[in-house]
Amino acid sequence: MPSRSADAEWRGNLREGKGVMKLPSGAYEGPYSFVSRFEEGEGSNPEELIAAAHAGCFSMAFANGLSQAGFTPTRIHTTAVVHLERGEGGFGITKIVLNTEGEVPNIDANTFLEQAETAKKGCPVSRALAAVSEIELNAKLL
Repeated sequence: MPSRSADAEWRGNLREGKGVMKLPSGAYEGPYSFVSRFEEGEGSNPEELIAAAHAGCFSMAFANGLSQAGFTPTRIHTTAVVHLERGEGGFGITKIVLNTEGEVPNIDANTFLEQAETAKKGCPVSRALAAVSEIELNAKLL
């Protein structure tokens, strides 16, 4: 299996500094700063990229599990919400919410939810983020 990488460069101190994150594939390159990470400023932040990775991984794992169970999904759409909060030891990711919708012909709601839970537990990004105290899943069959 291939290894994946990404680059980040930061210049300056925490509050006034700024940085750039980029993917070697060229699919993304963008700025980040204290304001874009801890407030609501322009640019991206590491947590947004974690959310994208988790949503993408979960959607693929969910589609795969459904297919292996005999249900070919028409569409799986997932939004991951990463919660960054300040605690006693500093900032940390305290919770991730996966909101997913799926169009899956010929499946019942219970089987859909079981497959969603299996995907949440089994996707590689979920496993990598196991230190997050809570990964919540909201799954909706359309």
